[in-house]
Amino acid sequence: MSTHLRDRLEKIDAVIAKLAEQSKNGKPMVVEGKKDADALSELGVEGKVLTVKSGGKSFLQAADEIEALGVVEVILLLDFDRRGQEGTKWLQRNLERTTTKVNVRFWRELAALISHDIQCIESLPAYLATTQQKAAG
Repeated sequence: MSTHLRDRLEKIDAVIAKLAEQSKNGKPMVVEGKKDADALSELGVEGKVLTVKSGGKSFLQAADEIEALGVVEVILLLDFDRRGQEGTKWLQRNLERTTTKVNVRFWRELAALISHDIQCIESLPAYLATTQQKAAG
């Protein structure tokens, strides 16, 4: 197994494990769409997941929905493309004006590890499977 790929996979797995733990402890996650939510579930990340793009919802409507939950903290995990980056910044800025703490640590860590290979959260399970095959072969 390639050392570089093995190290990258271990780091990604560690981020996903921490994300799963936070979600299990009740911290809601915000993703772009249903396929992103399904991908997280496939990776073992369960819990409350809100989508910002489903049903023609705007970022403002999503921010209102998040604020209405009355939670102390949310985890933003939008895609790594330009729209996802802009949405993450917009939501972070607007939610921090309320009493909601915004966690973008997982988004930044994953972006640093995989954003040059994939652009969306929904691609993460397939990317991991492919990378594991490459690393093993």
